[in-house]
Amino acid sequence: MTEKSSECDSCAQKGSCKDEKDVRAGRECDHKVDRMARVKHKIIIASGKGGVGKSTVTVNLARALQMKGFKVGILDADITGPDIAKLLGIEEGRLMQGQDGILPVEADGIRAASMAFLLSSRDSPVVWRGPMKMAAIKQFIQDVDWGDLDFLLIDLPPGTSDEPLSVVQLIPELAGAIIVTTPQEVALLDSRKAVNMVRAMKIPVLGIVENMSGLICPHCGESISIFGAGGGERMAREMEERFLGAVPMDPSVCALGDSGKTFVQSQASAAASFNQIVERLIEMFR
Repeated sequence: MTEKSSECDSCAQKGSCKDEKDVRAGRECDHKVDRMARVKHKIIIASGKGGVGKSTVTVNLARALQMKGFKVGILDADITGPDIAKLLGIEEGRLMQGQDGILPVEADGIRAASMAFLLSSRDSPVVWRGPMKMAAIKQFIQDVDWGDLDFLLIDLPPGTSDEPLSVVQLIPELAGAIIVTTPQEVALLDSRKAVNMVRAMKIPVLGIVENMSGLICPHCGESISIFGAGGGERMAREMEERFLGAVPMDPSVCALGDSGKTFVQSQASAAASFNQIVERLIEMFR
């Protein structure tokens, strides 16, 4: 069975669609269900560079929004390095077929779709070339029954290539992008590229988040600038983009993430700074 016929088989108007024979001949069906139509705000979270805490920012943003009464989902678009399931504490979850599409896995109210829910074990690698990764992202977007959401956060993999392009091309009316960086110059270099990628694709940059902005000493409470400080804010100013805020490093953040808990629900020192970022984001959609 061809990919086109498979798409037509999942269409809500299968059997009655006059274009079904055209789809099987290789032409698109005009009646493909838009499962993103019930999502109000679709936001991509990008970095350009790995290791800056982009997935941690994504899950904590999702949890903070959910705690404020919003309906939230996360699409993990990092096919070869899916971390969202681990950070949400739902590694044992599995995607199931429902009546109206693939059912996302829920983590205390947050709906999520990730490649991690399809792997035979947590250590299984995804050794795929680009076209297979693109097909998986397409299925997450077109076949997952997200339902009614206020926010869908799309956690992009590092870089400015295939996966980000696929997401932008397949998801209509993206609300914008949040760029995550650390103060370190090498991270800022790649984050600038991420900003320019988003601009080139005509997507608004909602703002820049500086993660790991100094380590809060657990003994004296002073901030130690391990990766430097103020780089994200300086980049935002130079590129004339909004600076959403800085999140300090906190020893408890790592332990909470490893146990599948978000630091915005804790007494971590980073929580107060992060909640200010969330408030600034919410204000844009009021």
